[in-house]
Amino acid sequence: MKFQKRHIVLAALVLALAAAVFINWQFSDDTPDLISKVSKELGAATYVNADVATDDEVADVSKQTSATDDFFAKATLERQQSYDEAIELAQQTLKLSDSSDDAKTKAVEQLSKLEDNIVTQTNIEGILKGKGFSNCLCYISDSNCTITVPKKELKDNSPLIIKDAVLSQLEIDFNSITIVEA
Repeated sequence: MKFQKRHIVLAALVLALAAAVFINWQFSDDTPDLISKVSKELGAATYVNADVATDDEVADVSKQTSATDDFFAKATLERQQSYDEAIELAQQTLKLSDSSDDAKTKAVEQLSKLEDNIVTQTNIEGILKGKGFSNCLCYISDSNCTITVPKKELKDNSPLIIKDAVLSQLEIDFNSITIVEA
């Protein structure tokens, strides 16, 4: 009797294993190319109502991206040149022996403030790039901060992300932060 029960249990387990192998084979994505010509790529998606982009549309998007990148590169270069000129002017004031002590003190204060602004702007731009913006520019004045980001990257929650990044580095009013689309 025990012998028959063991055979029945063993036969049931073999059948269950065979069924599992068959089901796995049926639903497996590792089918040979002769059976299935569909190839899958990681990250590839097709939307139900998606329109196929023409070559002209792709070229237009490429031109817009290039123009936006050129804008940010040019603006960054111009900002760096103006900072270099301001630093050079302040250093010349410090080097002049006939400058008054008051002028030298103001020059040192301006250099210190400019240095703080450069560090803060760099920090804000780094935070925003870390939060997903490909390009951004930060301009800080006495009581305002202006952030320029690409228009195509702005989403519904982008203003909050940008303002949070600015407020983490500056102590200014929430309404003093301006966001400009490029």
